[in-house]
Amino acid sequence: MKTKNVTFTADERLIERAREKARSESTTLNNRVNEWMERYVAETSKKSTFLSLMKTMDYVDSGQTFSRDEMNERR
Repeated sequence: MKTKNVTFTADERLIERAREKARSESTTLNNRVNEWMERYVAETSKKSTFLSLMKTMDYVDSGQTFSRDEMNERR
């Protein structure tokens, strides 16, 4: 995997606290930032997948209209 250095700006104290926390978890702040970016990108992918699925289901018609109470009814 090819890596690239990126510069972020954050409060010095926040960075130090984050480094200490990562150290206590036997990892590095760099690893935690990379993990966060992976999750961040995956969220967008999940959202796109969901919206695409909803679009393909757009043709579905239940044949009737439900009241709010009916939609929330537990059976």
